[in-house]
Amino acid sequence: MDTLTSKLTLALDDIEAAGLYKHERAIVSPQGPKVRTPAGEALNFCANNYLGLAGDPRPAQAAKDALDRWGFGMSSVRFICGTQDQHLALEKDIAEFLKTDDAILFSSCFDANGGIFEALFTASDAIISDELNHASLIDGIRLCKAARFRYRNADLEDLRTQLTAARDGGAEQVVIVTDGVFSMDGSYAPLPGICDLAEEFRALVMVDDSHATGFVGEHGRGTPELFGVEDRVDILTGTLGKALGGASGGYVAAHQAIIDMLRQRARPYLFSNTLAPAIVAGSREALRIAAQSDDLRTHLNNMSALFRSLMTTAGFELLPGTHPIHAVMFPGEDGARFAGHIANRMLDLGVYVTAFSFPVVPRGQARIRVQLSAAHSREDVEACVAAFIQARQDVTAR
Repeated sequence: MDTLTSKLTLALDDIEAAGLYKHERAIVSPQGPKVRTPAGEALNFCANNYLGLAGDPRPAQAAKDALDRWGFGMSSVRFICGTQDQHLALEKDIAEFLKTDDAILFSSCFDANGGIFEALFTASDAIISDELNHASLIDGIRLCKAARFRYRNADLEDLRTQLTAARDGGAEQVVIVTDGVFSMDGSYAPLPGICDLAEEFRALVMVDDSHATGFVGEHGRGTPELFGVEDRVDILTGTLGKALGGASGGYVAAHQAIIDMLRQRARPYLFSNTLAPAIVAGSREALRIAAQSDDLRTHLNNMSALFRSLMTTAGFELLPGTHPIHAVMFPGEDGARFAGHIANRMLDLGVYVTAFSFPVVPRGQARIRVQLSAAHSREDVEACVAAFIQARQDVTAR
């Protein structure tokens, strides 16, 4: 056996022994509040399907119609022959929804975040990033020659310290980069304070709003709308793969000059195949629905509050917050193994949740991340909590 394979086999055995191995479970149905697995039907509480649009027939029908009209794929990048007028229309729709000058599509938000920094910032600039930012932001920043600074999660005093260091270091352009919602914690970035500091230090603000666009804020425009700073955020990135239909694709929405430069220099845009026509059509329909879905957002918030109340009463430890992501904590040295057993037992009980442990979250901070959907009913939420209680009892008794 070659050396690499031997090393990897030993490392994988260690991951398995530590209870950290990530097993993938197959589902044999469409995505929705309920899914079917080979073992049977289960309530689904681990999808990013915040508005329930992944299973909504309207985006699916728009995608089906697009297959007939636009074909299966483009076989090209955008600047050669990979741009249909519906791609341009979706970009316009996104920009109008988010109230920005323009928007640009990528094959994923991971690619959007991976391409933005190298295209816009140089060695004379500085990037200041929250320590809990998504991996795609971290990887994108690594590709850029700008000076890098990191501040403690949502810590405005530490952000001030890093801004001071960047300016003292002679940075020409400074950009503060943060998730709008930190997906493993379900917590919001303190955008008003971040924007205040950005104005004080003449910095730009960039927000990855993947876990907010479509359902956070009065009209679903995300964390900038929630905090009343829509006109103070310079660059927004997001995904079409969560609340906006749940398929794939990402975007950057920003000032016109920023979008124009990304079209010229963003490598994932220039060298990746165009987003498939059916996904574009389905995403346009999902965005249209989201823009008119105050009732879905209200129901989602109500179900989210109900879950938090019932779980707290049942004695579970949840990280504080109001977002539909709820981190149910299992701290300590054996927490990862315990959380995994709980999740497995809950699937036996007909509730699908997923345990997260190192390296996705810090060591000793294992959790089960529960995500509510507007497609969930009160009875679904109550059944989920009942499964948590029963699973905890069963696993503890082993």
